[in-house]
Amino acid sequence: MSTENLPLSPEQPPRKPRVAVVFGGRSSEHGISTVTAGAVLKAIDRTKYDVLPIGITREGRWVLAADAPERMAITERRTPEVEDVAESSEGALVLPADPGNREIVYSEPGAVPKALGEVDVVFPVLHGPFGEDGTLQGLLELAGVPYVGSGVLASAVGQDKEYMKRVFASFGLTVGPYTVIRPREWEQDVAAARKKIVDFAGDHGWPLFVKPARAGSSIGITKVDGLAGLDDALEEARRHDPKVLVEAAIRGREIECGVLEFEDGPRASVPAEIPPPEEHAYYDFEAKYIDSTPGIVPAPLTAEQTAEVRRLAVEAFEAASCEGLVRADFFLTEDGEFVINEINTMPGFTPISMYPQMWQASGVSYPELVDRLVQAALRRPTGLR
Repeated sequence: MSTENLPLSPEQPPRKPRVAVVFGGRSSEHGISTVTAGAVLKAIDRTKYDVLPIGITREGRWVLAADAPERMAITERRTPEVEDVAESSEGALVLPADPGNREIVYSEPGAVPKALGEVDVVFPVLHGPFGEDGTLQGLLELAGVPYVGSGVLASAVGQDKEYMKRVFASFGLTVGPYTVIRPREWEQDVAAARKKIVDFAGDHGWPLFVKPARAGSSIGITKVDGLAGLDDALEEARRHDPKVLVEAAIRGREIECGVLEFEDGPRASVPAEIPPPEEHAYYDFEAKYIDSTPGIVPAPLTAEQTAEVRRLAVEAFEAASCEGLVRADFFLTEDGEFVINEINTMPGFTPISMYPQMWQASGVSYPELVDRLVQAALRRPTGLR
């Protein structure tokens, strides 16, 4: 019998790329990471991607999370927890560290482990240690899974504010005065470590900012106006990180600029200015996320200043070998010089965060921003590059 007129079998539609949004984590920024995940889950194009939400609890357990962005918002001045959206209090997920196997496996006590399918790209919206600092990136490199954002080295440099400043200074970027108290210095001679800070204040004056060297979201930072507040500030910083960074105050305007990786390389957004918050001593965690102190976008700068800060933001991105995205934070001093304060390789990504606001003002909407980051990750190979 002729088959000429038989209907053709419909072809199987191509599978959509599967994006695992990983959030939460073991750092003090767990809650803000969960808020960020909710915003990304709400914005990602479901016609283009399959999405798998994965939470990491404060204890480090990987859990299957509900795809429920409405439950990942700040309510009554409280940030959400991964446990609030975990599908099970006992189940756990495993990503095999095998480049030939991208299957996520789910297991519960007393049950047969269940394969949940392959992951094509991970969108890690973790902030702080054990996620933004190169640790998760190293795991994903071992597993051969592409991921959004910077690689191991850039993530580690972007997390450790001491080495970040060293890298920037070596590339000719201007950084402010600082000193570091390492764990061994503190453990061997507390008095000598404290004197080191007092001598630094003698050279640069008060106030000082005492902060964890490897934390973000302004958590653990104290503005110290004199000797009386120094010990409490050190205790607070060391509660988050045994390594402490002490910075001299820089008098100037706070200017931020976003960098995003396009097909032809990194580009800078319009900059924003963070005005001094009225009810806070500085732009701390409460001002950023709880009271939502608004930034000014675009920043009221001259055309020359805008061009300069955008150039410097891209230069910082390249100096640290970053990929995907970065928010670069500067001070514009009274004599017109831009001093780089820090970069964030996975900046705050909530709808009120400055990074998406700067790109919105630059013509890139939040959903497009998410899509561009996923596409950049899919274009990039894992391994040495």
